[in-house]
Amino acid sequence: MRLAFAAITISLSCLLGSFAAAAETDAGNTVRGGRLYDKWFKEAKVTPPEGNHIAWPESNTKKSGADTFRCKSCHGWDLLGKDGAYSKGSWVTGIVGVKAAAGRDPAAIVDILKDATHGFGGAIADADLVALATFVSLGQYDMDPFIDRETKKALGDAVVGAGIYETVCAGCHAADGKGVKDAEPMGVISNDNPWETMHKISFGQPAEAMPAMWAFGPGVAGDILAYLQTLPAE
Repeated sequence: MRLAFAAITISLSCLLGSFAAAAETDAGNTVRGGRLYDKWFKEAKVTPPEGNHIAWPESNTKKSGADTFRCKSCHGWDLLGKDGAYSKGSWVTGIVGVKAAAGRDPAAIVDILKDATHGFGGAIADADLVALATFVSLGQYDMDPFIDRETKKALGDAVVGAGIYETVCAGCHAADGKGVKDAEPMGVISNDNPWETMHKISFGQPAEAMPAMWAFGPGVAGDILAYLQTLPAE
């Protein structure tokens, strides 16, 4: 009986420790911040900005308007900016990623978001700036172990991913990945831009009731991505 009680005590201590760790990382802000990084004006349900962002380079004439205000547009889905997937293609800006800000004090990151280069002070609510900064500080992870940069192929376990997809995702996306109206099939999206797909699996879709898998670790997102790439691509 004493051993059983001790085991229960230890289990409760571990559980409480896990809750404390979750509180310390501010998981809610991290996940919301990930959606704000994606498209902050949609997540915040505010009118999209007009014109081009002040830091958008004149050399990139392929993109314009509200999309130039999205954090991901300069810094990339993989957070590496000019050194990652956005080193080529229509989103090239020559702007660095945000990897160097990982682990920094979110308050210091908020100051950067409000500076003359970013200009988000007053445009984004203070609480959302904190959430965005929390994501940049605490929500980053390396996607390279889960996506081959040359082939774009996912490196996760598709069998494991299938089980997760079928119980968590298929209710909205359907078994074949074609369940969301006015969206390309998941088999297309996941193969075309696996970094974007990985980000959305982890943090959800802005302003949508999509489960965020970030708390379960990037390996889970990588497994789901691997399965998505096996779905019909038409």
